[in-house]
Amino acid sequence: MPSKVKPRLSRGLLDMKFMQRTKAKVAKEDDDEQSRALYSNEMNQKMLNSNSNFIIEPSYSICAGLIDGRLSFRGMNPELERLMELEQAEKQGNTRPEQPTEVNDQEMAEIYYANQAPAASKTMNKKFVTKNEYKRKSNDNPKWQKKGQFKKPRVDDEV
Repeated sequence: MPSKVKPRLSRGLLDMKFMQRTKAKVAKEDDDEQSRALYSNEMNQKMLNSNSNFIIEPSYSICAGLIDGRLSFRGMNPELERLMELEQAEKQGNTRPEQPTEVNDQEMAEIYYANQAPAASKTMNKKFVTKNEYKRKSNDNPKWQKKGQFKKPRVDDEV
């Protein structure tokens, strides 16, 4: 039976300038072969055949059940710990109790529209004014009229 011994290139040939890449490749193969021989009893076939240490998932749906990245313990960040407790309570089914309101919704709406409606409508109307309407307004209102150019004061020669 023919043996599977690879023919090797001579050292003189590998030292030539145009063979530098091949020389590096041959050296790497030799190193890999030596490391396999050293660790052959510790490495199994799965480790030898694996190309990567990473698992690639086509979807990010497995991340849905993970916890948030920010954590705090033993009072290091009390605000964050309070948020974590509220989230746990929501997951367990305990919802936040509603805070009592001093003003009901109807009263709030009446007060808001009584005080804010005219100002809010003016602001919104300004947003949708066209160029022609703006020019017409500025001509009608003396406040918006253009200022005249600077006029040089006359000097009387009779001094």
